[in-house]
Amino acid sequence: MMGITLEELKKLDKDTYSIIDIRDESDIDSGAMPGAICVHAEDIMDNENIDFSKKLVICCMHGRISEDVADELNEKGLDAVSLEGGYIAWLLDDIKQKQAMDFAKDVEQSIRKKFRKSIWCKFTKAINQYELVKKGDRIAVCISGGKDSMLMAKLFQELKIHNKFPFEVKFIVMDPGYSPENRKVIEDNARNLNIPITIFESDIFESVYHIEKSPCYLCARMRRGHLYSYAKELGCNKIALGHHYDDVIETILMGMLYGAQIQTMMPKLHSTNFEGMELIRPLYLVREDDIKAWRDYNNLHFIQCACKFTDTCTTCNNNENRSKRVEVKELIRSLKEVNPFVEGNIFKSVENVNIDTVVGYKQKGVRHHFLDDYDA
Repeated sequence: MMGITLEELKKLDKDTYSIIDIRDESDIDSGAMPGAICVHAEDIMDNENIDFSKKLVICCMHGRISEDVADELNEKGLDAVSLEGGYIAWLLDDIKQKQAMDFAKDVEQSIRKKFRKSIWCKFTKAINQYELVKKGDRIAVCISGGKDSMLMAKLFQELKIHNKFPFEVKFIVMDPGYSPENRKVIEDNARNLNIPITIFESDIFESVYHIEKSPCYLCARMRRGHLYSYAKELGCNKIALGHHYDDVIETILMGMLYGAQIQTMMPKLHSTNFEGMELIRPLYLVREDDIKAWRDYNNLHFIQCACKFTDTCTTCNNNENRSKRVEVKELIRSLKEVNPFVEGNIFKSVENVNIDTVVGYKQKGVRHHFLDDYDA
């Protein structure tokens, strides 16, 4: 097994090696090492962008999968090493370098200036249009550690400065069993962004680890229940989640294509299990590309999933389980090439449902059919 530490890598001439990032697309989408070549491990030998005369530094999330990949490449006669600690090691080092900077103020300034129209105005529009924040609210802003929830936290801090009526926010992070490295990434990013997080712990990851069928779905359901419960303990009446515009339109299409139903991700809803609690989605009108632009402009790096099993979890990483949302993303992208308004049309379609032309629908748990009063 051949490995190289980040400190050893820094001492090498950058022209003598290439970083090969073999993580999943969704993880890479949340952040990558500058200049890294992103490719699946099985496709490395066929990738035309790789200079095989250089040392190949193989990078996965935590530096475990990359060890086997580097060994296989060495057996084929290539000079390959595994980056010890993987992307997480690089990310923690990058965050550490930012700690000495007045970093949060620059990020806040970017929201007020560069991203005012694309992010801030759409955030406040959703707040007002869907009446997400009201006088006297006590909102638990739920932070997973990814780009969406971190941006949402900064937007709520800005809203507190400018809003005309009193409300309170609590920034909460649930640790369902994160690895120490993943938890440190979240803590350090929050510290650099000046977000005063409160962390509470649960054992959800251990509870679902041995579940064979849909453990990620069960994990998400359990996490939401824990968030509601802890938020209520803090005296909150709402939890805020970081779902954005693209999540909404993808959910609409996924419901039709894979669930045989027409439904959407609502901007807010009452909890059925926690009386007096609501869920709100303040990024409802914010586009994912604009969130990525904000992240990249500020040189921020996050992790997509802080689950400690991500490197080895077959549910998270196999093609079958991640393909549905990827397929829908690609479908929307291809449709947009022909019709530039397709995303907006999908979004508005669930606002313009004509019940007179619907064969059947369900309301408050009761099914209705057009024949029920057709002859009447």
